[in-house]
Amino acid sequence: MFLLYNLILTLLSPIWVPWMIWRSKKRQESPNWQERQGLYNSIPKKEKGEKRIWVHAVSLGEMIAVKPFLQELKLQNPEVKIILSTTTISGHQSAREKLTEWFDYLVYFPIDLPRFQLRAMQRVRPDVIAIMETELWFNFLWAADVFNAPAYIVNGRNSDRAFKNSQKVKWFYKAMFKYLKGCLVQTQADAERFSYLGAQGVRVLGNVKFDEAASIIKSTTDWKKELHIPINHRVVVIGSTRSEYEVELTQRAIIPILTENPHLTVIHAPRHIEAAEEVMSAMESLLPPNSSISCGFRSKNDMATYLVLDSYGELAGVYNTADIVVIGGGFDKLGGQNLIQPLALGKPVIHGPNMFNFRDIATTSVSAGASMVCSTSLELQHSIESLLSDETQRGTMSQRASELVQKNLGASKRYAEAVLAELD
Repeated sequence: MFLLYNLILTLLSPIWVPWMIWRSKKRQESPNWQERQGLYNSIPKKEKGEKRIWVHAVSLGEMIAVKPFLQELKLQNPEVKIILSTTTISGHQSAREKLTEWFDYLVYFPIDLPRFQLRAMQRVRPDVIAIMETELWFNFLWAADVFNAPAYIVNGRNSDRAFKNSQKVKWFYKAMFKYLKGCLVQTQADAERFSYLGAQGVRVLGNVKFDEAASIIKSTTDWKKELHIPINHRVVVIGSTRSEYEVELTQRAIIPILTENPHLTVIHAPRHIEAAEEVMSAMESLLPPNSSISCGFRSKNDMATYLVLDSYGELAGVYNTADIVVIGGGFDKLGGQNLIQPLALGKPVIHGPNMFNFRDIATTSVSAGASMVCSTSLELQHSIESLLSDETQRGTMSQRASELVQKNLGASKRYAEAVLAELD
């Protein structure tokens, strides 16, 4: 399998190498290409008796979720050195800005070629590796095995779409999973799927995103002041829309509500910050002439009733201001986005029907009465109007959301205990 995998990588290099370079040039900053080749000059040689854990969190989403896990590692073993790696620029930026006290070294993940992975592994020499969620690379796991570094999936999940696709190449996953020491996952459904694909040492330990979400500081007044929102305004936050269809659906729902409610502010955060200009253009094209709705960008410090959040790492805090949260990804057939953060803040949540990447929490939340499902723009409009006018219903959903999150805390501690056990 090792030879076949690397033969395919070599044959396809004329495609994926230019694609990586093209994609990096679209970002505001470039990745460290030396580190992408496994040249970790910022990491000193390992000292005698030193213990190291390599934690890999691929992108911004995993980097946000990894915080409570890193905190538990350091709290339980303050002497351990943590090497944190990420693949994306946004993930790297988030780690630099928000996690510096919880890791010792931050690097870009090597491109998955044997030479690069061996070079990185030789410099890091981890005693154990923790891979967040599902970021599996064959040569990385192979190199870990070469250096006798036990590797674990942490907070593992296997969505409906991912499982359907992985079943087609079950033989490949079986070959890759032989390099994993353990597979520590969120739910029983995840455990069954990983086991079916050949993973060993599968255990259900919960979802660290509940711990991460519960740590968000509640500061509604401060955030309203920061965003120039009048204290008496109701706020609807639209989080993580991912397609033109979702943008239009949510905007068509919110325009008549904004028009009829002068004391309402809407904050719209697209999933990818690069889409902010398109979101604004779409809104302006839908507004009638002489509309009373004012539009603005967070990055420009605008004061507006429709504000596009085009800044990194602020959505979790902005949820503080919300009376209602609308979560994207599920109105279109995209699998949904994480709704745990607003639930932890006690916010009533509305999302679409296609939440298959977050099926367990979405289903549980709806059953608990903490969230509701809308399929069309008109349904979404009516649901928002109903919640805005019914303080009792909002209060009930808020209480049930908070209770749901409280029942699911503690996963980070369990994951840290399992990983640190390898150091004994």
